[in-house]
Amino acid sequence: MKTTRFIGDTTLEAAQVQWEIFRRMPPAKRMALACSMSDSIREVVAAGVRSRHPDYSDVQVKRAVIKLSLGDALYRQVYPGLDVDP
Repeated sequence: MKTTRFIGDTTLEAAQVQWEIFRRMPPAKRMALACSMSDSIREVVAAGVRSRHPDYSDVQVKRAVIKLSLGDALYRQVYPGLDVDP
């Protein structure tokens, strides 16, 4: 019986293929892909904030995403007095 191992929600074999593709990419393409994936995840997080807080303005959504990224303590240091509930 073969055991399938997973990394997150991806099989180990699929992850190895994906990493090999990344290794073969030129550095500029890897950087562009990383930036694109970061933008995508921020959009997903922002959608989650909007669903929890439909009354938030775009600025409040942006601050909530930043707070989720930085954590509470660092957010309070960077944005004192501008608290939001993510």
